[in-house]
Amino acid sequence: MTELTHPHATVPTEELVARAEADPLRPRFHFVSPAGWLNDPNGVSQWNGTYHLFYQYNPEGAFHHRIQWGHATSTDLVSWIDQPVALEPSAGPDAEGCWSGVLVNDGGTPTLVYSGRSGGRELPCVATGTPDLLDWTKDPGNPVIGAPPTGVDITAYRDHCVWQEGSTWRQLVGSGIRDVGGTAFLYESSDLRSWDYIGPLFIGDASHGDPGAPDWTGTMWECVDLFRAGRGALGSAHAGDSTDVLVFSAWNDGETRHPLYWTGRYAGDTFEPEALHRLDYGGRFFYAPQSFRDESGRRIMFGWMQEGRSDAAMVEAGWSGVMSLPRVATLANDGTLEFAPVPEIETLRRNHVSVPAQVLVAGTSMDTGVSGDQLDLEVELQLSAGAELRLGLLGCVDGAEETVVILGRSADGSPTGMMHLDRTRSSLDPAVDKEEKSGPLPMTDGRVRLRVLVDRSAVEIFANGKPLTARVYPTQGGGRVTLAVAEGTVRLLSFEAWAMAAVFDDTRSLLTERK
Repeated sequence: MTELTHPHATVPTEELVARAEADPLRPRFHFVSPAGWLNDPNGVSQWNGTYHLFYQYNPEGAFHHRIQWGHATSTDLVSWIDQPVALEPSAGPDAEGCWSGVLVNDGGTPTLVYSGRSGGRELPCVATGTPDLLDWTKDPGNPVIGAPPTGVDITAYRDHCVWQEGSTWRQLVGSGIRDVGGTAFLYESSDLRSWDYIGPLFIGDASHGDPGAPDWTGTMWECVDLFRAGRGALGSAHAGDSTDVLVFSAWNDGETRHPLYWTGRYAGDTFEPEALHRLDYGGRFFYAPQSFRDESGRRIMFGWMQEGRSDAAMVEAGWSGVMSLPRVATLANDGTLEFAPVPEIETLRRNHVSVPAQVLVAGTSMDTGVSGDQLDLEVELQLSAGAELRLGLLGCVDGAEETVVILGRSADGSPTGMMHLDRTRSSLDPAVDKEEKSGPLPMTDGRVRLRVLVDRSAVEIFANGKPLTARVYPTQGGGRVTLAVAEGTVRLLSFEAWAMAAVFDDTRSLLTERK
């Protein structure tokens, strides 16, 4: 996780919660902390049928300070129950914060591997839990790795990916080699406590490419996540329909950039990369992702939807940070990852509206009759060569505010088009982030399957399996959904819309008490 500096502000507990719950921009069907600060997902898992979401948490206010591990559980990935804080700083190696990490099953014992911060640096620590994962005991031998590799000038050193191969545990720690690039250091252990350093799994090249580009690999890799997509487990022989994936969040000198992933082959002590890909076209708005394989075999991923408003605005609102909806990652035919929200989210749908199938020509502009700021839209389209469709969200009648999803097909009809999210008119607040987000979109024959989820200030878009996640901050309370065709012809094959119910109805407590 990334260290962010925020003004410290002490607000009474009741007032902090009241501020957060009164904010019209606070999402209602995404997971958010009861109030205060939330960032990286941690220890995401399913244990004996229950889903666990741990997260970086500061219940003192909406700023990064004295980080703890918040904890919530769910049986369906939709409705969440707040649990007592799992980890909080104490005298010793995590006195300045319990930073990001993972949950593993050590022969039936739930075990957290996390970064403890003390003296301005982060080192790996371990804690073991009770069978219900509600009470945790820190290992007296913490930190379990006493220092980064010797003789290496690192940019940073934190965050963990841990897995088991036979009786051997392996661990990656995110880092970077100064003046070279990001990396993940590989270790192995028989007991999760005594670790032998193997070497860098793979080293990036920060000198390659434009540091401002959306696929620049950064000077440090945060929140590394190595997994097998397709059949088989890490370290086993590859099946024909499997590939290994190394996910990381590119970081540079305290600045969170964007999540990326390498596809390739992990074998022995190295990762042989084949191709680099953008994980989410929203950049830093889907950051520090972590994934797990659930009991049904799905690869499920969460990410931190960080804010695009000022530090002062967050502190005043009483809350900061949104957890993405859980999304399922699958391996596409072209070797890249495709994503979709878990289907369980559909249980929140209410008040179905359907727009008739029709052909829209250049110059067409229509109000769909759909309105709201908690919506789930499913749209099937076919674009002619050179066509451009504009889907307006959160719009006002006078047009003062609107967030626009733009899909475009190239004039030569090539199988790759573009997706844009135009946020230039998303808010009348001049202080919020309104940078356009975009990325290439595969669209054979111009066909696009579009899913858009709007939850007040949180927007998640999935187009032919490619995600674009962002934050918007409308001030006028608009909710109109419109369709317009700027160029060419668009065949609207289907348009289905639902209002989405909230998942937290009652006032929540900043710190759930232990029973």
